[in-house]
Amino acid sequence: QVQLVESGGGLVQPGGSLRLSCAFSGSIFSRYVMGWYRQAPGKQRELVATITSGGSANYVEPVKGRFTISRDNAKNTVYLQMNSLTPEDTAVYFCNAKVSGSSWLGYWGQGTQVTVSS
Repeated sequence: QVQLVESGGGLVQPGGSLRLSCAFSGSIFSRYVMGWYRQAPGKQRELVATITSGGSANYVEPVKGRFTISRDNAKNTVYLQMNSLTPEDTAVYFCNAKVSGSSWLGYWGQGTQVTVSS
């Protein structure tokens, strides 16, 4: 079974940056599309960015130009570089995985908390 472990969150001032990591295990990483989700207090979990096995990335509009998703297939890890952070980016961030054409995994890791505050 695929396991996902997120890390790299923390407290950062508005305008600051963080890089999140998600370690993947339990299957062949390079076959999976990877995604970053976030869930803010009182809100539904939302998909933020995805990256295909070949490295093609997509983003939701609020993070375009500020966030960059990347992957290292040799390290079985996906990253989310977050720049120009605002308080609206405060959330628990989760990663997920799917084989292209199928659904995202129906379970989640523990996530990593990102708090943007002065």
